Order: sequence, then structure tokens, then C-alpha cells
Amino acid sequence: MKDAAKSNALHFGVLATLLVLFFVLPPYHAGNLSRIMVLAIYAMGFNLVFGYTGLLSLGHAMFFAAGMYGFGLTANLAGWPVVPAFATGIVCAAALAAVVAALALRTAGVSFMIVTLMFAQTAYLVVLYFGEYTRGDEGFVVQKAARMIGEIDLTTDTARFFAAYILFAICFLGLARVIQSRFGRTLVAIRENEERTRMLGYDAQRHKLYAMILSGAVSGVAGAAYAMLFGYVGATFASVQYSIFPLLWVLLGGAGTTIGPLIGVLFMFYLIDFSSSFTNAYMLIAGVALVLLTLFAPHGLAGLVRRKVFAWLP
Repeated sequence: MKDAAKSNALHFGVLATLLVLFFVLPPYHAGNLSRIMVLAIYAMGFNLVFGYTGLLSLGHAMFFAAGMYGFGLTANLAGWPVVPAFATGIVCAAALAAVVAALALRTAGVSFMIVTLMFAQTAYLVVLYFGEYTRGDEGFVVQKAARMIGEIDLTTDTARFFAAYILFAICFLGLARVIQSRFGRTLVAIRENEERTRMLGYDAQRHKLYAMILSGAVSGVAGAAYAMLFGYVGATFASVQYSIFPLLWVLLGGAGTTIGPLIGVLFMFYLIDFSSSFTNAYMLIAGVALVLLTLFAPHGLAGLVRRKVFAWLP
């Protein structure tokens, strides 16, 4: 079987497994799948620029928050239906990513990391400044009426799961296709040796710009989906903490692998869920786990499998 066929089998196998798990797991764990898939979309967006392009952004929370507030404000204040409000969230995130990328990509390395962090902090302060509409740290609840698609009530567990599942499947398969394309292979070449990629005639700056915009849009999908499915919008999701989370998820799961973000989110979600049941220092436990994985599996869990067993793993 060719590598492309193996890759396709893996991706469809993952989707089939998630679908089966919803029906066989206890209600608590089946309900967690929706949140895990939404956060995995966010991690996939981050992985596109970090894992495949080699850009360490510490500001992706602003794209997640742009999608979240784009949906929440238009749905609550303007009374827009779900689909237009959701599309607005994605457009807001992509537009913000385009502006940030156009400026931040003038730098490189540590400077790029710091610039994206400063932009994210600015976005967080903007959310707080317009507290009259955003409700600041307190946040606001998206009304149930704004979370209906026709007769489909997205506040129910089953509808929430299938909405998250459809969005996850689109992003998962879509990004896999992007990575397998000429564009995706060029991003990998930029990550490995940007100067040589330029010498071969590729416009590295333009490719990085497009990667940032696509990454921001995918992160916006996750933010809008979170507001739509879980009904809460708050400034916490625009904080630096939520820029660090996708980095941890991708490092744990495996940067530069399509399945790594899902594995990282799943691992971290249940590690925190389990450890928080007996201690308030659950982030310390998560930090120790990250250090251990960095020492013994520096390429993440999926990266370790790719290096040791399945070299074709995308």
C-alpha cells in the first residue's frame, strides 16, 4: 500500500473511531469528545504554522478569541442566525491573522515569537477595554435561541457531538490534504531550510503569509465552535494561557504530524481531568509530564511512532 493510501486509511480510521466511541463510551466521556475535538481543531491550526512551517507563534489565542467573539457578539447582540454568525467568526479570525502576519513576518525567530505575543496581549486588552459589549473577564452566555440551526438544538449532547464531529472532520481531512499538496510540501521545505527554498525560486514570505492566514482561520473555526457549542464567551480565551495551550498540545502529540494535535489534546485533557480530582496543582503534574516527554520523546507521541514504527505517518 502506498504512503498516500496509508495516510488516507489512517485519517478515515480516526474519524470512524471517534464516531464509534461516542456510542460506546459512558455519557461523561462521550460528552468530553465534543470539547476535545473543538480544541483539537485549534491545535491543528497552530500546528500548521509551528509544526509544518517552523514559526513559533505565542499569539494564537487572539485568533481563537476572534472567532469566539465574532460568533458570540453577532449572535447575541445582532441576533444573527448560527451560520452567518459562525462565518463571521471565521472571517474575523482570518482578517486578524492577515494583518498580524503582514507585520509579524517582517521579523524572524525569537523576534517573531515576541511580536505575536505582544499582538495577543493587545487583543486581550482590547477585549477588556470594550467590556460594555464583551463583559470583560466575566464574559457572557450565548443565548439558547442563538444556538439553533432550524429545529436542531446544539445545546443537546448528541447535536453538539455531531456538530463538533463534522467540523473536526472537515478541518482534519482538509489540512491533511493541504499538507500533501505542493503548498504543504513547500511549507515543510521552508521549515527545514528557508534559504535553500528561496534559492529554488519559491516565495517563502508569501507561503508563510498564507500559512498564517489559514492557521488563523482554522483557529477561528475552533473559537466560533466553542462559543456555539458550549455557549460561553470570555476574555480568558484571549489570554496568554490559551496561546500556550496549543503549543503544549502539539509538543505532546507530535509537531508536524496530522494526528499529533488530537493525541496531544486527548492526553492533556485527561491528564488534567484525572490529576485535578486529587490536587489543585494539576498544572504542575502536566508540566512534569511535558518535561518527561521532552526528554524521552522529543518529537511527541505521534512523532515517536513515526520515527520508530511507521515512517509514512503524515
